[in-house]
Amino acid sequence: DTYTAFAHCRGIMPSSNGKIALFIDGVNLYATAKALGFEIDYKKLLQEFRSRGNLLRASYYTTVDEDQEYSTIRPLVDWLSYNGFRLVTKPTKEFFDHAGQRKAKGNMCVELAVDVMELAPHVDQIFLFSGDGSFQSVLEAVQRRGVRVTVVSTMTTAPPIVADELRRQADVFLDLADLRAKIGRDPSERRSREHQEPQEEHSPEFLRRPARAAVAGD
Repeated sequence: DTYTAFAHCRGIMPSSNGKIALFIDGVNLYATAKALGFEIDYKKLLQEFRSRGNLLRASYYTTVDEDQEYSTIRPLVDWLSYNGFRLVTKPTKEFFDHAGQRKAKGNMCVELAVDVMELAPHVDQIFLFSGDGSFQSVLEAVQRRGVRVTVVSTMTTAPPIVADELRRQADVFLDLADLRAKIGRDPSERRSREHQEPQEEHSPEFLRRPARAAVAGD
């Protein structure tokens, strides 16, 4: 209809009182927010989407380097697990490339896609926080079941982070840049609060791995 077409073009999510679920590709969302110059406040994110419908589940997917004595993602994972999010994690896998350099590989696409398919019969709308084009097929599959799909990523970077095929598949595309005022914060705000609130939200510093390891994957 006309309103849906307008919403799709403008990145506006039509209001709904139906059941909704959030599926967050942690690495992809972190990279997207970083490219836009802000950090995600996950408490605000949860509040925002609870106001958009009956939030059935909010799932966050990420890999964790268990070989490190201290993993920079661990504070965020711990906070999310105690504050309304469902955490899905698995260890990163190390391998040697053709040059003999050790690298770390991590990908949660399969786990996220399976959960989307399993939950689809129980929700009216799914929000996918990712720009990875690998998810196009699973979105198409749940749409055939009558589930409305919103993709949250960005087109404002150069090049755009969201894959064109994923954006076109979505019923609604919501640009993360338009959500900054509602779910974001400046990185300096976190640094000023860290010593006072050690259990508060922390950014996943995925890209700060030791020199011996680099992240590979989508």
